[in-house]
Amino acid sequence: MSHDRDYVLGTHDDEIARLALQHRVWRPRALDAWRRAGFTVGQTLLDIGCGPGHASVDLAEIVGPAGRIVAIDRSRRFLETLDTTSRKRGLDNITTMERDLDAADPLPAGADGAWARWVFAFVKHPRELLARACAALKPGGILVVHEYFDYSTWRLSPRSAEFEEFVEIVMESWRAEGGEPDIGLALPRWSAELGFATQSLHPIVDVVPASNFVWQWPAAFLRVGLPRLVELGHLTTDRARAIADSLTAREASPNTLMVTPALLEIIAVRP
Repeated sequence: MSHDRDYVLGTHDDEIARLALQHRVWRPRALDAWRRAGFTVGQTLLDIGCGPGHASVDLAEIVGPAGRIVAIDRSRRFLETLDTTSRKRGLDNITTMERDLDAADPLPAGADGAWARWVFAFVKHPRELLARACAALKPGGILVVHEYFDYSTWRLSPRSAEFEEFVEIVMESWRAEGGEPDIGLALPRWSAELGFATQSLHPIVDVVPASNFVWQWPAAFLRVGLPRLVELGHLTTDRARAIADSLTAREASPNTLMVTPALLEIIAVRP
């Protein structure tokens, strides 16, 4: 059973395009984290909550034909997008798996490593998912996670009441669906309780002008997110328009800066 309508921003074409942009912005940091984690040729890696699979494709190129990527998501639409991309690129080392990550089913066992970005924050039972990720890894397997630990750092300078209203509503809607935007605060403790040895903890936050490529990722989230919040009843059309107009006006100002949501990179080893 697909749960595509449950996704915070849906699984429509605009959201797939936004996720592609988001991955392009984050790709250098993902590649760096994977390198430091030791992801390499011939390994089996899990992409947990893969979405339309932009990271899966990069991981598949790292492990090569001798390796395997298991891309797991509950959205059939996203997985079909990844299957199409894999065929076009001639990548036969990606296996897609439709799975509700809140279900109790175990993840495929025997993996050398696992990757998850903005996944634990959206599931209703994140600690249980972390335990299943641990169980799926071989002894010595590496888990790499990117999750927010202080979403409220996302703001503009000079500050914007409209922008901060949007951030607050996003966080409220997220929690109303059983997620937790600041899940990064809990993950290191849980991973230690599950026996993981922490290899590194690295905070990531940017302060950028509109001319910086990083700006495009959160700005796209706002613009795609506003109609979705209206659809879900969290915002009126008029308020959504005011928030969008406010961001557009700030983008035109050379003195505006954006502070991104604070993210925690976790690299941990299963003993």
